Amino acid sequence: MSEVAGLGSKRILVTGGTGLVGRAIEKVVADGEGQPDEEWIFVSSRDADLTNAAETKALFEKHKPTHVIHLAAMVGGLFKNIRYNLDFWRRNIHINDNVLHSAYETGVEKVVSCLSTCIFPDKTTYPINESMVSISVPMSSPVGSLPCLTLLSCPQIHNGPPHSSNFGYSYAKRMIDIQNRGYFEQHGCRFTAVIPTNVFGPHDNFNIEDGHVLPGLIHKVYLAKQTGSALTIWGTGKPRRQFIYSLDLARLFLWVLREYDEVEPIILSVGEEDEVSIREAAEAIVEAMDFRGELVFDTTKADGQFKKTASNAKLQHYLPGFQFTPFRQAVKETCAWFSANYADARK
Repeated sequence: MSEVAGLGSKRILVTGGTGLVGRAIEKVVADGEGQPDEEWIFVSSRDADLTNAAETKALFEKHKPTHVIHLAAMVGGLFKNIRYNLDFWRRNIHINDNVLHSAYETGVEKVVSCLSTCIFPDKTTYPINESMVSISVPMSSPVGSLPCLTLLSCPQIHNGPPHSSNFGYSYAKRMIDIQNRGYFEQHGCRFTAVIPTNVFGPHDNFNIEDGHVLPGLIHKVYLAKQTGSALTIWGTGKPRRQFIYSLDLARLFLWVLREYDEVEPIILSVGEEDEVSIREAAEAIVEAMDFRGELVFDTTKADGQFKKTASNAKLQHYLPGFQFTPFRQAVKETCAWFSANYADARK
């Protein structure tokens, strides 16, 4: 556990605080984005097993947070999801239910949870946007005077199954939105969520087998350069993704926590025009790490979902002047961090 102290009228508990996004939030808070009335508490699985209801409740009673950023989850890349879909479902359902119910029971004022674009149906129209999740319900609406929030009438994410490769994780994340609406309708809780696209940056999980695509590629390029071998990329390299730098996402999380006043989730993403193919992402890493070897695409490996292009129009409406770190600059900074911290990086 780590803390960034302020005067403390707001006590902000960050679950998953030692992961990719948690570390990024800790950095931007420490670098001057924190406010004097905020006390930040970053916890990890070493502080409590969030799949255990009693341990989760004890954690909340110990720290008495007024606000929560809920990042804790069982996560992994394509091939880990394919192997362990049931585990992803069960662990994440337990974690999310325990965190949200403990937040309700201990009187937390606001919770911001982290979803994923994988919650959307595999067969859908693009770009995906928040209207495909649900109707808009402002947090100021009085309990008892809300439009219908039932599963049957509102969230269009249930109009079709997610991609089969990670259905366990996807369905568990979908349920956070349902829980947020239920807690608001029944108890007036200010629980909301964000939907980031593919996040990367320092402190990521760079495991080649189980990590996400970009950190896995960074590790592969590092090893290929060390050994003088070819770089083998799993799949065709054709699928397309919107990548968001973890430090940019951290700044947006602070805005959502302080300013965003809807139950409806908000997509946090670079624009549609910034979508890149896996091949293009690999080429950016190759350039950043000055790799001179051959690139080989192993087309016997699965590609996963071809695209999940998201619209950031709602975010741009709220924050028209927000500046994202250019993709190649963010890749270069992440590669430099991984190279400098290779011995201690998660891999």
